[in-house]
Amino acid sequence: MSDFYQYFKENMESMGLPAPQSLFGSVTSAVATATTLLSQVEKFGKKVTINELVRAGTRLEQLAIVGTCSAAFYLGAVIGSIAVATGRVLGNGATLSDVLLTAQSHDLRTDWLVHCLHMYPGIYQAATPGKTLYRFLGHVV
Repeated sequence: MSDFYQYFKENMESMGLPAPQSLFGSVTSAVATATTLLSQVEKFGKKVTINELVRAGTRLEQLAIVGTCSAAFYLGAVIGSIAVATGRVLGNGATLSDVLLTAQSHDLRTDWLVHCLHMYPGIYQAATPGKTLYRFLGHVV
């Protein structure tokens, strides 16, 4: 298991969200999965759920466990976790600007992302109180 995936998975699990290794095991696969999610959110709107995407036949079947979660929220968590994992691998953590820079550098930046990250700072800040409850709030993005 790579350090990237270990840190990515740790950040996602701290929010009660799954992070299958087959989808997020490396920076490359995590960005590819995030790109797939982003294209689906752009296509169906930010209120689409993971369950709806799974039923639409995307390659995200492993995420069915978070079926009622907003795809936009989950994507925000994925982008934040990519930044956190990258920051930890490089040794200096992640800030909001790091997350946005990561999103921009991988063509994952979208208008609603900043709002999502402001609403849920625990996506990229480990010490945020109540972070473990995010999985219950993810449907309201």
